[in-house]
Formats: sequence, C-alpha cells, structure tokens
Amino acid sequence: MPRIKSTALLVAESGADREGHGLARTMGLFQLICFGVGAIVGTGIFVGLSDSVAQAGPAVVVSFVLAAITCVFTAFSFAELGGAIPVSGSSYSFAYAGLGETTAFLVGWCLLLEYGVSISAVAVGWSQYVNELLHSLVGWQLPVALSAGPGDGGLVNLPAVIVIALGCVLLVRGVRESAGATAAMAAIKLVILLVFCAIGFSAFKDGNLTPFAPAGLGGIGAGTTAAFFSYIGFDAITTAGEEARNPRRDIPVAILVCMGVVTLLYCAVALAATGAVGAGEVGGRPAALSYVVNLVTGSAVGGGVIAFGAVVAIASVVLAVMYGQTRILMSMSRDGLIPRVFERVSPRTATPVAGTLIVAAVFAVPAAFASLDAAVGLCTIGTLAIMAVVNVAVIALRRREPGLPRTFRVPLYPALPVLGIGFCLYLMYETGWTAWIQFAVFLLAGLAAYAAYGRRRSRLVRAAGDVTPDAAAREPQEV
Repeated sequence: MPRIKSTALLVAESGADREGHGLARTMGLFQLICFGVGAIVGTGIFVGLSDSVAQAGPAVVVSFVLAAITCVFTAFSFAELGGAIPVSGSSYSFAYAGLGETTAFLVGWCLLLEYGVSISAVAVGWSQYVNELLHSLVGWQLPVALSAGPGDGGLVNLPAVIVIALGCVLLVRGVRESAGATAAMAAIKLVILLVFCAIGFSAFKDGNLTPFAPAGLGGIGAGTTAAFFSYIGFDAITTAGEEARNPRRDIPVAILVCMGVVTLLYCAVALAATGAVGAGEVGGRPAALSYVVNLVTGSAVGGGVIAFGAVVAIASVVLAVMYGQTRILMSMSRDGLIPRVFERVSPRTATPVAGTLIVAAVFAVPAAFASLDAAVGLCTIGTLAIMAVVNVAVIALRRREPGLPRTFRVPLYPALPVLGIGFCLYLMYETGWTAWIQFAVFLLAGLAAYAAYGRRRSRLVRAAGDVTPDAAAREPQEV
C-alpha cells in the first residue's frame, strides 16, 4: 500500500518545525498577489517572447492563450488544494495526501528541477537586460567574459551570480522584507509593460500580422510549449501557506487573480510587439522588448526604460522562485525525505536561513557557467508532469476525503481537472522525444535517490505496526 499522509497531519505539522521555531504569518492577500505576479512575470515575457514568436509568428497570441488555458485548468486545482491544505509544500504536499509518498518524492524531485532551472535561467536573462540597461545609460556594456558562461562564449556570468546573491540576502532577512520588495518590483514591472503596450499599439499595423501562422498548427503548438515557460511560477503562491495570515481564503483568490492579470498582460504585450514591427523583427532576438521600443521611438531612451523594467522584473522572479524552492525543501525535510538542514528555521528571522544559503550557492553555479537552453525543455516537461499530478490529486482527495473543508472548489468537476490532465499531456508531447528521454532518466535518478535515502528515513508511519525509526520517537501520527 502507498504511504499516504493525511491532510489533518499535514495541516497539524505546518507552521513550526520540531525545534519549535515557526514561520511568521505576515502575508495578506495583496502581498500574495504581488508575490504571484513577481514569480510569474519576468524572463518568460522579457526574454522568452522572442523564442515563442520565432515558433508561432503573430499567432503567438494564440500560443499564449493555449498555454494559459492549460495553466488555468490546473490553477483551479491548485486553488482548491491550497485552500484545503494550506502548507508550504505546495504540489509536493498535495501529492503526498492524494497519491502517496513515492509520487510526492518524485514531485518534489521535479520541483527541484522546475525551480532550480527557473532560478538559473532567469538569472541568465537578467544578465542580458543589465547589459542592455548599461548600454542605454552610459553606452558601455560588461565584457562577454564577465556576462556569459563558457557555453555562450564567456568565462563567468557575473550579473547572474549577483542577482541570486541579492535574492538570498533579502530572503534571509525575513518574509516581511521580501514581500515588501516583491510588491514594489511587481508594481514597477506592470507599469513598464503597460507603457510598452501603449508604445507598441501606437505603431500597430495590420500588415505586420500577416501571415498570421506561418508555420501552421505545428508552429502554434511549438509556440505554446515555449510560451508555457512564461507562466511557470504561479504555483509558488501555494508555498506561502504557512506564512499567509488567512491562507484558506487568500491563496485561492490570489492564484486566480494572478492568472487572469498575467494572461491578459502577456497577450497584449505579444500583440503589441508583433503588430508594431512584425514577427520577423521580434523572433529570436535578445532583449526583444527594448529593441521594439527603440525601433518605434527612434531613440535608445525608451529601450533603456524597458531594460530597467526587465531588470526589476527578472530580479523579482529570482526572489519569488527562490522563496518557493526553500519552502518546498523545508517541507520535504520535515518529512525526513531529504537532510534535516533544510527544515531549520531561524528563531530571529523566522526563515530557513541554512536552506536558503544552500539553494543560492547550488543554483548560482549553473547560472554562472552553464548554457541552460537544453535544460528548458526538461524543465517544461517536468513542470507539466507536476501539474498533471495536482489535477489527479484533486480527484483522488475528492473521493478519499469528501468531507475535507474546502474554501474553494474546482468548478465543473471532474471535467476541468480531466481537461487539465489532457492539456498537460498534449504539451508534454510537444516537447519532443529528446525532452522525454531526459525526463525518463531524471525520474529514474529520483527513484534511486528515494530508495537510497528518502524511503529509509521517512518519518511517516507506513501502516499499523510498521514504523520508521525516526517516526517511532515521535508522537503517534494519523495515516
């Protein structure tokens, strides 16, 4: 039988580790929404838009809508589970309650990939816009040797390391400080993107949208897979379950508001960019938004403003995603599946200081030296697999615990979770066989790690009379 952790036990254990130092509940609805926007809007639109346009052409708007539909179906499931199980583990904890420990460990394993690649890739994107901003302000850029890794013709990507270090410092200082910084940065980048839309639509020409889908449905599908990376991060809202003041009410609302705002914004930006200068000028171009503004205005000043917004936006993503990563690791550590260092919370700052420092140090290395293009496809397929599991967990928990208090319920159940699973599988198919092979190898490595470490040290009682050594020393747990 699978080791399934009850929702009652998950909620009972949340908010404090066994040393008695709890996380502080300081985040309200506004902070959660800003945190969600901060986690989502960043590299995907400022840097990744050009990749989506290169695949789909002007039909990139359709690609963004399809990617959003996939995320919205799953966002409903995250909203239901986030309100019913308000803990820091997010989809890892949801899988533990719905499908069992092995699946939960693999979800946590995939989350390491999703958040880890996101942190490193976002930091690399930040470096591009730092150079664009420096060029606009002083006409000078960092040399390639210090702004790109060996795979991209440089030696070390110093700006990428710096932004990860800054995010680490803020997270270590405390959640209140991090939430305040995230809210300020979210407001700045929303204003910058709205300014971009105003400039782009002022030069809009219908002829720039033809041919609308030069690569046909295949191009739209490939563009959807590329656009999906732009939405990664909305699930990070549920990692604040132990630091939100009213998580059962606020987490579902924050998820749905963020998805609505971000989808409208992405479609508007994509339409403004391609309508202003044409898909050929946007596709495959680094710092594409700055380039579009420079072309439309005939001045580098506007591009500098967009570059400043991108620097702020991408920094906020690093901060938010690092936050989510540390909280998920804390939950896995609390369950005994990974080393205990990740669950230790500082009594002074009410944050997992050691875990945050380790996360920053580990993911600064690929950001500094690696070319992450090949890892983006693996990250995408892993994230889609997690989202499919969350939809399955909603169905499983509806059957196993029909009386579980739910502040939000997925509408049109079970149709929407089933559609969410279907859309996730479709986009996983579109990633290509290379990503599938990489993903299979990655899962096998995760199973090996679970068998070698996690299963032996799990603190959950498997069944009556079958108790792990760590669990035996604790109070009896409900299974």
